Amino acid sequence: MTYSLIWLPEVLKEAGLKVALVPGWENRGVGDMGSTIFGVICHHTGTAKTGNMPSLNTLINGRSDLPGPLAQLGLGRDGTYYVLAAGKCNHAGTGSWKGKTTGNTNFIGIEAENGGSKDDLWPEIQMEAYARGVAAILKHAGLDADHCAGHKEYALPAGRKPDPRFDMNVFRSNVASIMNGSTPAPKLIPTIEPSGKARPTLRRGATGVLVMQLQKLIGTTQDGDFGSKTEASVRVFQRNHNLVPDGIVGPETWEVLDKVS
Repeated sequence: MTYSLIWLPEVLKEAGLKVALVPGWENRGVGDMGSTIFGVICHHTGTAKTGNMPSLNTLINGRSDLPGPLAQLGLGRDGTYYVLAAGKCNHAGTGSWKGKTTGNTNFIGIEAENGGSKDDLWPEIQMEAYARGVAAILKHAGLDADHCAGHKEYALPAGRKPDPRFDMNVFRSNVASIMNGSTPAPKLIPTIEPSGKARPTLRRGATGVLVMQLQKLIGTTQDGDFGSKTEASVRVFQRNHNLVPDGIVGPETWEVLDKVS
């Protein structure tokens, strides 16, 4: 069954954000969402302090005390949105925001990768993507920035949850600025490479001959499936060649691959 939040990836992409589709996301959920979206609940994962999205499998499969999926979206430290589920997720628990108490049924959950401690600083690129993603979702749903809640604000009894560990009033102000156009739009990944070639941007979820060519260039298994192992290899290549290690093969990465192949 394909669930109702099938629009999430395109809305995020149209906002200029990096998006990675996790296989099976269209049919993943603990049932479908309610007919009305009341808002977004922001979380942090509270897991490892290293790695881009080390909690991915936990968000998909859940914990011993709570079955997955645990959010519709995971947000990596590099600003990539991992689309985990198009259905309802176990992310909210008991709580209330603006008089709405049906967190799992009517709120979209975003789990941003962060350990939750004061010394696990939030990368600027991640925080910008967080605000832009929330703004894009709320705009699509016809809602304003006040329909964004931190889990710590929603959860009852008060104080039950600490996440996310940043000022939600400042965050909502940033979301509002994006929604009303006072914050400039981000620079999008160009479609044409500096050399004039027009190879498509490849990311997790892509398949086909071009993926196999990429896998050959980066020295990984040539199965034509851009999965987690290929993404990890792309990140290593990008890091070694002073590129942004986002695991997405756009024009700049293609250009460097051509030069070193």
